[in-house]
Amino acid sequence: MTSSIRPAATVILMREIDEGGFEIFLVKRSSRSSFGNLYVFPGGKLDLEDSSEDLYEYCEDMNDAEASKKLGIKSDGLSYWIACVRECFEEVGVLLINPNDLLTQNAEKLNHLRKELNSKKITFKDICVSESLRLRAKNIVPCAHWITPTIEPKRFDTRFFLAKVESSQLASHDGYELTESFWIKPSDALKKLADGQMNMIIPTIKNIEKLAEFSSSTEAFDHFEGLGDNAIPPILPKFIKQDGKWIGFFPGEEGYENV
Repeated sequence: MTSSIRPAATVILMREIDEGGFEIFLVKRSSRSSFGNLYVFPGGKLDLEDSSEDLYEYCEDMNDAEASKKLGIKSDGLSYWIACVRECFEEVGVLLINPNDLLTQNAEKLNHLRKELNSKKITFKDICVSESLRLRAKNIVPCAHWITPTIEPKRFDTRFFLAKVESSQLASHDGYELTESFWIKPSDALKKLADGQMNMIIPTIKNIEKLAEFSSSTEAFDHFEGLGDNAIPPILPKFIKQDGKWIGFFPGEEGYENV
């Protein structure tokens, strides 16, 4: 029986650093969450509320038709942008909104709203309405699309996005689903992976490898922004078992179509 595939959004936060280059934000999942004890980017499955037209109105300079066209789907593309903003706020406390929104200047209130949201006392829509937020959709750009292999019991259709943030914005893990969080250069993350200091799944590794090719967050963002609409193909790895070991194939590789 084929397991159902749930849509999900993952956001890669990027910030410039004084000595040159840029850093990305990584978190470590707790053992009780999906992808337990692995280093990943903030994100999660889309909530039903994320596709609310009432919420779409709070996205700045982007409507659902534009977002859907960018992803190559018929409708509700903007729900992925909403999920990026919501998950980022829930998990690491960074709210991707217009810097002139009053809430950005009130750290105490931000923390309070985040706690209320994570305890399910309020919804993300409640925050958008009460604070008249302007979600920075234009500052979020799709960069990858991965689908969980059929051999996994839990499957996700995950869109990855890049988002630039100011270096002054602090990020911190929630302490429940996430147990660690930190900023790190892409090249340094790859070194820690090679040294066995950080375990990651393939989509995380591949995204970091791609980002390591750029010299700044602006260069990386502009590259993916310049790809245009429906320019990022989905990657669905396939696996077969030979002699007791799993062998993986990726789109375009020899043998992929025969698996």
